[in-house]
Amino acid sequence: MELSVRQKKIIEIVKDNEPISGDKIAKQLGLTKPTLRQDLSLLTMTGILDARPKVGYIYSGQTIEPLLYEKLFYLKVKEIMVPPVFIKHTTSIQDAITDLFMHDTGSLYVIDDDADFVGLVSRKDLLRATLNNSAIGTTPIAMVMSRMPNIISISADERVIDAGYLIMNHQVDSLPVVEKQDSSKVIGKISKSKLMNHFIASGYDMEKNKEQ
Repeated sequence: MELSVRQKKIIEIVKDNEPISGDKIAKQLGLTKPTLRQDLSLLTMTGILDARPKVGYIYSGQTIEPLLYEKLFYLKVKEIMVPPVFIKHTTSIQDAITDLFMHDTGSLYVIDDDADFVGLVSRKDLLRATLNNSAIGTTPIAMVMSRMPNIISISADERVIDAGYLIMNHQVDSLPVVEKQDSSKVIGKISKSKLMNHFIASGYDMEKNKEQ
């Protein structure tokens, strides 16, 4: 997979002006820094650029193999998503904690009586909910969950790099994977740990193939 025209232009700007800040790169392109955030993140993660705090971006001289690039970043979310753990909106906080540890998961997806996705609760949410709360056995999870439409989600046909960007930018642990035509229907989950496993396993496999 080829780098985009804009990504190639960013590399040339860095080569000619290193070290250079993200703001200055954006100015040369006539864009805003937030517009370039995904491009800069990708170029840094692939090792083409090196981001140094209080210094700026420099060109590392590395390149990324097209097949590895495609396998790492352009894979569809549906290829690595996992089944979510659902609970009803009437489930008590205490029962939700039990479900969380029984399934060894970092988040639970809350559905209503029609099986529509209405909220999400994380380990952190449940920890906060138990502090100074003597009624966790009767308090419904709906009282402490994050609610739709304030939950960041993604569709199964979007790219792994897009999922990683959303998780990083919104500082969440996982994304619900929803049907493209109906965001109230969750069909999977993609988490920070799943993405990390994907990147490490893919890179390791590529190294092994080179040795052979």
